[in-house]
Amino acid sequence: MSKIAFVFPGQGAQAVGMGKDAFDSFDHSRLIFEQADRALGFSLSNIIFEGPDEVLKQTANTQPALLTVSIALLEALQVHGMKPDYVAGHSLGEYSALVAAGVLSFEDAVRTVRARGQFMEQAVPSGQGAMAAVLGAERGNLAALCSAITAEGTAVELANVNCPGQIVVSGTAAGVEAVVQRGKEEAGAKRIIPLEVSGPFHSSLMKPAAENLQTTLAGISMLDATVPVVANVTATSVTSADEIRNLLVEQVYSPVLWEDSIRFLIDQGVETFVEIGSGTVLAGLIKKIDKNLRVISINSISALEALKVNEL
Repeated sequence: MSKIAFVFPGQGAQAVGMGKDAFDSFDHSRLIFEQADRALGFSLSNIIFEGPDEVLKQTANTQPALLTVSIALLEALQVHGMKPDYVAGHSLGEYSALVAAGVLSFEDAVRTVRARGQFMEQAVPSGQGAMAAVLGAERGNLAALCSAITAEGTAVELANVNCPGQIVVSGTAAGVEAVVQRGKEEAGAKRIIPLEVSGPFHSSLMKPAAENLQTTLAGISMLDATVPVVANVTATSVTSADEIRNLLVEQVYSPVLWEDSIRFLIDQGVETFVEIGSGTVLAGLIKKIDKNLRVISINSISALEALKVNEL
């Protein structure tokens, strides 16, 4: 029998109004939104449901918002009794995976990612860092270009290895601009798209945020995972709470090895991926990694109602 992985989206998947149907339809889902509001001391639910968009997309709001919606939808899904063999999440989504695996309580997770977002916003002064999506380049060629640019004095690194032909780079504004200018000729990129972000996430410039996060995580209770979690940093499974704690700190300034993580799961016998949370970003990436995989996006109650659990 083929195995199932639950996967959870990260920043960029947010949308005003996400999760409202779960809030309206399921008591357990509504409780998650209420727990988030109490844990944070303000109405995150109102920002999620009403916006405005410019407030929701502030990193310190986006991160707890996406976590809350993913866990609210997970609560609704678990009514069906479906259990994963593995869990994974893209960047921020790893915290949703850790809640699903019993490593973190939801309340601790939502407070932690709120702080994580604040630390990431504060790590680099506005305008000094940047990110860009590079399409069509081979990973090795792009990594070599980033190394060359960094050696010239303007840091830029691979940040998200999402799928074949889609890699995000992150670093100083000058370093990312150099990739934009040189990526086609020197790395074979077909297209390079600067991203609207508030900082150079998943680059070494985020180490101040990682240090602050380490202090926060030191005060959080974490349990060993009940389901193997595939970590962004290593693209292998982990269950030890102590190891997970260390990897979460590294994750802030290390590349998200998403393609490698999906390939690891395929090697473990996973054929069905259930994306739980806002949007369909991960479904698109997973299909680009292997078009033969079964991918189901649970991003609404209608999607959940259409799911035939007995066919999995």
